Amino acid sequence: MSFKINDYTKSHELFARATKVIPSGIYGHLGPAEGNWIPVSAWPFFSEKAQGAYFWDVDGNRFIDYMCAYGPNILGYNDPDVDAAAFEQAKLGNCTTTPSFKMVELAELLVDTVNCADWAFFAKNGNDVTSGAIFTARNATHRKKIIFVNGFYHGVSAWAQKVDYPGILPEDVANNLYVDWNDIEGLEKIIAENKGEIAAFISTPYLHGNYFDNQLPADGYWQKVREICTREGIVLIVDDVRAGWRLDLAGSDHYYGFEADLICFCKALANGWNVSALCGKDWLKDAVSGLSYTGSYWMSAVPFAAAIANINKMKAMDCPKLLREKSVKLLDGLKGAAANNGFDLVVSGEPSLFYLRIANDDSMIIHQDWIAEMVKRGIFFAGHHNHFMNASVSDEDIKFTVDVADEAFKVTKKLHPEAF
Repeated sequence: MSFKINDYTKSHELFARATKVIPSGIYGHLGPAEGNWIPVSAWPFFSEKAQGAYFWDVDGNRFIDYMCAYGPNILGYNDPDVDAAAFEQAKLGNCTTTPSFKMVELAELLVDTVNCADWAFFAKNGNDVTSGAIFTARNATHRKKIIFVNGFYHGVSAWAQKVDYPGILPEDVANNLYVDWNDIEGLEKIIAENKGEIAAFISTPYLHGNYFDNQLPADGYWQKVREICTREGIVLIVDDVRAGWRLDLAGSDHYYGFEADLICFCKALANGWNVSALCGKDWLKDAVSGLSYTGSYWMSAVPFAAAIANINKMKAMDCPKLLREKSVKLLDGLKGAAANNGFDLVVSGEPSLFYLRIANDDSMIIHQDWIAEMVKRGIFFAGHHNHFMNASVSDEDIKFTVDVADEAFKVTKKLHPEAF
């Protein structure tokens, strides 16, 4: 079997135009630089439309999209039920002088759905709510230091970056402390060295950073972290922006058997409509209420209506279970295709947010070449980021993906005879 190789003439022409009027042509994680599109010639840059599990680029190439817009697509692009709710609300109003009652309905639904939630505060981006969580923790504790897990990503605000990043000042991160994942001894040591000064511990529910195999929590890890934070008066923040709704509709903290004090949602919350939510415990309600923190579009009603429809539909279909089943089927097929061609394909993380790495060499070059061969044939994988499953991926899509993977492994093997 031989699959069509994509042509990206229009996409690359648009990119040349974009570089004249947009910084980097496409800036941020969607651009070829931050996205690590290697080699650049293998990738499309601009899309024209999307539906279900697919998007089409401006050259008409169709992709089965396992990046899901970096997470927001959980039910499928243009889900009819979610979009119908959004469009109906749009007829009534979106951004108005006083917020829509839909805000109350969504907050009530989140409190009813998310295990640790006594309240909900809304914004637009994941960065908005992780920043809001930090502000809340500092306001509640009157402390300034924050503990991060090495390999973290919690947004683009100055506090969440590193001192050697462009535009970041040493004082922006002067109160940041760092500990390794699953390292309870290291956590206790940092706390002892900064006794009474730590406002919060912030982490994703499992370590799903870039350029390394993702790591799950060790047995009892989160329960011990919870115990320590309670003992020391430290606010425990779970950044569920990426993993939220794919592991457990009650929150990823619930999935791993503990309760966060604050939990941050975005991405899949409204199946692509732009809304984020910070949820938390009742004892922190006054602290978040006292923040000088808002935005022009944070209370827009259309995404609230979309989120309500999305959450209710995910509940009805038991979305996390469905995504896990689809992901296991896909990953078993990919590992089989890899082994049949002499490749060591390492799969890590949770199945519905899987991370891939070809371990036949240490340079990542073989892995990047295989990913490029997949993309050129219509399977949108990323080189060094976790992937996402969505509910619209069919058994036929999975079979097609595995068939393409088999051909891509064969092509990559010919490119690197030295590794076999």
